[in-house]
Amino acid sequence: MPNTESFQLPQEFLIVGAAVQTGLFEELKSNPCTLKELTAKTNSDYRALWTVVEALIALKYLVYDGDKIKLTEEADNIFFNPEHEQYTGFSFMHTYNIMKVWTQLPEVINSGKPVVKKDPSEHNKHFIKAMSHFARQSASQIVVYCLKDLPANPRVLDVGGGPLTYANAFARNGARVTIQDLPEVIDMMQPELDKELAIKMVKGDFTQGLPPGPYDLVYLGNVCHIYGEQENRKLFQDAAHELEPGGQIVINDMIRDTGVMPALFAVNMLINTASGGTWTFEQYKTWLAAAGCEAAPWEEVGGRQLIKATKIR
Repeated sequence: MPNTESFQLPQEFLIVGAAVQTGLFEELKSNPCTLKELTAKTNSDYRALWTVVEALIALKYLVYDGDKIKLTEEADNIFFNPEHEQYTGFSFMHTYNIMKVWTQLPEVINSGKPVVKKDPSEHNKHFIKAMSHFARQSASQIVVYCLKDLPANPRVLDVGGGPLTYANAFARNGARVTIQDLPEVIDMMQPELDKELAIKMVKGDFTQGLPPGPYDLVYLGNVCHIYGEQENRKLFQDAAHELEPGGQIVINDMIRDTGVMPALFAVNMLINTASGGTWTFEQYKTWLAAAGCEAAPWEEVGGRQLIKATKIR
């Protein structure tokens, strides 16, 4: 039934997101400032910044230490302490960016065209952080599921795996991993690569083709929803071509007609992509079969919906 509780304005989220975007927390990370100093460092209006700082103090993100403003211990743990159980970093800024473009949904409904992003590089940075943060919670379980029944030290192609979370988990479980992602993502994440792990990063657009195999597994983590039927059919054909006989494709994505969230997420894809959406299991099964792969019934692993298909011809 309709949920009227979701009609509430998320003021705290919007205030915190704006503070991140203006650099307020970064400035206070290790250097408490007076309000006047913080105004200059963030290039802000004094009255506006005072109003927001007072709200962040009431919300327990900031505190006065004499005439200086500093982060509370709780805020420092959330934003800057990866070892703390409440740590999120700034991964939530992906949702903040999405919320801003969602306000343009009426125009998207009328035009059928996605929203043009004003700062795609900033959007990509927060997107990568969000994907890495949320994937970390289920990566180990998903990797064990993916590698089951594959040969020792399998060759894995991680398509769109730039955030490195799954690639790291695959490599730590003995796989030799090739990541394909867009050049800007590879450039952003290359410094994060653990040189001790068997991971190779390749720049490329998977809609144009995949790095040559052969592979034992092609892992498609949250990429199929970016595109429509035509692109996904080609992706599965390309993946099957690079697989060993008996090799597998694993799709990690929301499956339409399995609950509310896949339908809501499809609206997000409508707003942000030209042809993306969420697709039913029967659609995936049909597209995979056309590529010579047989799909097993989908399974939930680590809170994610997975489809595993085996190359049969």
